[in-house]
Amino acid sequence: MAKAGIILAAGDGKRMKSARPKVMHAVAGLPLLGHVIAAMRAAGIERIVVVTAPAHDEVRAFAAKLGAQSVVQDKQLGTGHAAACAAEALGDFTGTVIVAYGDMPLVKAETFQASLAAREKTGLALVAFRPADPAQYGRVLLDADGLLDRIVEFKDASTAERAVTLCNAGIVAAEARAFFRWAARLESHNAQGEFYLTDVPALAKAEGVRTRVVEADAVEMMGVNSRAELASAEAAMQQRLRARALENAVGMIAPETVFLSYDTLLEPDAAVEPYVVFGPGVVVRSGATIRAFSHIEGAEVGAGAIVGPYARLRPGTAIGEGAHVGNFVEVKNATLEKGVKANHLTYLGDARVGEGANIGAGTITCNYDGFDKHQTEIGAGAFIGSDTALVAPVKVGAGAIIGAGSVITKDVAADALAITRAEQKEVAGWAEKFRTRKKTAKDKK
Repeated sequence: MAKAGIILAAGDGKRMKSARPKVMHAVAGLPLLGHVIAAMRAAGIERIVVVTAPAHDEVRAFAAKLGAQSVVQDKQLGTGHAAACAAEALGDFTGTVIVAYGDMPLVKAETFQASLAAREKTGLALVAFRPADPAQYGRVLLDADGLLDRIVEFKDASTAERAVTLCNAGIVAAEARAFFRWAARLESHNAQGEFYLTDVPALAKAEGVRTRVVEADAVEMMGVNSRAELASAEAAMQQRLRARALENAVGMIAPETVFLSYDTLLEPDAAVEPYVVFGPGVVVRSGATIRAFSHIEGAEVGAGAIVGPYARLRPGTAIGEGAHVGNFVEVKNATLEKGVKANHLTYLGDARVGEGANIGAGTITCNYDGFDKHQTEIGAGAFIGSDTALVAPVKVGAGAIIGAGSVITKDVAADALAITRAEQKEVAGWAEKFRTRKKTAKDKK
């Protein structure tokens, strides 16, 4: 049966105290909304509709980028009203619909799949969880058959009902036409004057449709409403990503110090030393070592390569098999082919460095003229002496040698020597005379 998802993302997130929509704040390098969309896709949900606020152009643009539709909730009249807004986009849909929240980045595809399967059995499914502190959550009360009896809001619950630890997570799954029928019948007879999604099971029960409860892990149901909760979600996501990496045979001696992005790909037998940060878009091949205090984003590190310590790889970087990028080396939009060595204090931007080339300490590619970026090409086996400035656009041929301290502004032929240092001169005794002169002047003051 066809499956569709509705993601409620119209909240202002006032507790975030941010000009950005709440769901656009990131966990592990991806906006909160992106995690929910990804989980739905992984659960086989083909159509996704994101309910947004009128001013949330950024949310709609992001949703479109991920292939999701958007609808606007003109007035925020509660979760039930928000879900009902999706009817305009799903009016022709006849499959199962599942409703979730855009501020739950830790929700897993397996939970969506379990909800969809449960809905097939009874007609309606609800996700619940057992938080460490049930606090003000609505309590989920089950009947003798283990199905939902009712949801009781904390303020309305008796002492015995408050002792129940099973709480409502707010995710529901139902047949689409029935769901939108129930959503249209929701009433706002409450203190807030809003239409609540939690009232849907009661309307379904009145029609003889029972609700099966799917219990999810409490961490997975974590919502983000404040900066503190965002930090908690980040910590939980990092723990999940680290555990996955270790299960996939990645070597990390201090995993709690390594920060990963949602899409970081570390192959088996890659090694990551302490205090490494991976931004989005990183691939590290088997046998590569990322040494301590390195920062990598948008880059691929080849098999057996060594990066760091204290290295920075920026987007567009490709480090070849067995290459070395050492301490305080920055590489941006550059390809270092197999066996290249750039071991310290170097900047390589907008460049291609051929196989086996050696880049001396203090080398920089002068790639930017204030208006445009220019390319540097260094041939295979070339040797670039320390403290060299390569003023792009420029090409250094294969096997060429650049003398230390040179400023190279013209192409260098293969196997040639290029050097631009001034001739060294020596004045005998000058240093002693200088010191005597300076000391005499100082003594006269």
